[in-house]
Amino acid sequence: MKKKQGQRADAQENVQGYREGSDAKVLLHNLNLDVRRNKALYMFLVIILAYFIIFHYLPMFGIIVSFEKYSPVKGIFGSKWVGLDNFINFFSGPFVGRLIQNTVVLGVLDLVVNFPAPIIFALLLNEIRNKYFKKTVQTISYMPYFVSTVVAAGLVIGFTKSGGAISEALTFMTGGVSENLLNQPVWFRPIYILMGTWQGMGYGSIIYLAALSDVDQELYDAAKVDGAGYWKQMWHITLPGISSMIIMMFIMRMGAVFSVGADKILLLYNPSTYEVADVINTYVYRIGMQDADFGMSTAVGLFNSIIGTILLLTSNKVLKKLSGTSMF
Repeated sequence: MKKKQGQRADAQENVQGYREGSDAKVLLHNLNLDVRRNKALYMFLVIILAYFIIFHYLPMFGIIVSFEKYSPVKGIFGSKWVGLDNFINFFSGPFVGRLIQNTVVLGVLDLVVNFPAPIIFALLLNEIRNKYFKKTVQTISYMPYFVSTVVAAGLVIGFTKSGGAISEALTFMTGGVSENLLNQPVWFRPIYILMGTWQGMGYGSIIYLAALSDVDQELYDAAKVDGAGYWKQMWHITLPGISSMIIMMFIMRMGAVFSVGADKILLLYNPSTYEVADVINTYVYRIGMQDADFGMSTAVGLFNSIIGTILLLTSNKVLKKLSGTSMF
């Protein structure tokens, strides 16, 4: 009896193995046919994969530099291994508190102001019924995004310097003396944030306008019949209709809180505003490009990336529990 049961078990395993082998053969056969029919698409996919592997994944090997006293002459494998010394030197340095504080403050301010700005702008644009006026407003609002950061910073510097339009307007309203606003620590952060609003609000609204176009218009008609006004329609129909998009964009912005743009700050700040403007990314630039301490700069950059990843994963997990929507 036991012998027969063993034979049956062996037979079942053989049948299962045969089926799995057959399924694999069918899968490979179908894949082969699909590749033949869509050669151009698969070639394009191969190019994209090669791009990410070559320019995004292979350079990650350079993380090793953060654990070395790196010398360009000796290279990665010839440089002296120092372990965690670069991280210890950074966290025991005199500027670490200021760098982290400024990074957090600017990142949070940017999130609080410039994350909802495109949403509000998209909601306002969605209410415009004259299509020509709407297109005009959209075009004007999108243009700053395509202005070079160098040019945009030059405009801001020109408007905020002593005798500039913004500086003179503030002088007229307050009755004070016209001064260079970017030389005053109290004005640096508002100018930096508002520059980001001007550049990104219009272009950032595109994705929300696309989401608004997918909201069922019959819901609005039914709400009007029930006597719901604009604010009730927006609160109960519009915002829930685009909530998944808002959550997705919020998760991505949370991951970028510590990635405060060094390019704009480097163009706008000066020694008189280091106290409020110096962030982790500008520090990485200074010690890496100016002081040629590549090991330290890589270590600080790695720390910054780890914090950004933690924020991204944490916000994704929290919002998944609260709303059921997540990136992954």
